[in-house]
Amino acid sequence: MDVLGDAIGRDRRSSAPALRAPATGRSYDYRRFCTNAWKVGNFLRHHGVRGDAGVGIADDPIPEPVLTFYGAALLGAVVRFAPAEDASPRALVVPESEVDRYDPEPGTKLIAYGNRHENPSVAYFERDIWSENPTQPPDRVTPEAALLATDEGTYTHGEILAAAEGVVDDEGLGSDDEVAVHGSFSDPGVVAAGLVATIVAGGAIVLGPESTGDLVVGGPDSDVATDTLLEG
Repeated sequence: MDVLGDAIGRDRRSSAPALRAPATGRSYDYRRFCTNAWKVGNFLRHHGVRGDAGVGIADDPIPEPVLTFYGAALLGAVVRFAPAEDASPRALVVPESEVDRYDPEPGTKLIAYGNRHENPSVAYFERDIWSENPTQPPDRVTPEAALLATDEGTYTHGEILAAAEGVVDDEGLGSDDEVAVHGSFSDPGVVAAGLVATIVAGGAIVLGPESTGDLVVGGPDSDVATDTLLEG
């Protein structure tokens, strides 16, 4: 795999579990996970997201932020979890209840999930993604393209994948494993070890601080040193 989009290519679709969010009662197999990520990518593309464009995503342990992360990656966009309230990326994806906290510039498209916002200019994630084209976006992304921005720095597709593959090898992750993601998505090590390594291995992400799995990523009981994973 060279870029994150390779982890959700057509050949990765199957009935194996890919993502569970016990708090919401929702789960996705690899077929549905990949297809929904493609739909998110196409939706973001229709709102002007292209290579190097910023996409701000709420740090929220439910499926929408994870699907948006993968969808944005297909376009070569640069994702930042837990964006500042005055941030103005090309797109902001947040819970409907938090929309009014943000004050972006006019060029930012606000996208709410959970419920429809009363402001008609705010897109409604569940409705709009459902009707999108279920095919991979045509954008070409390179391993050197930026993928994830944090307060510590910006990481490329190649760097995130290399860290994720290291976790797969070190922890012996396989397709039968579930990885409980307890840490914040604003930690790049949590993203690499929890959201990416799991999918690279063909395992299942389990979201939420109370979740259980064969491996725990983030939080005080983490099996992976996420704070040093992307050093060097």
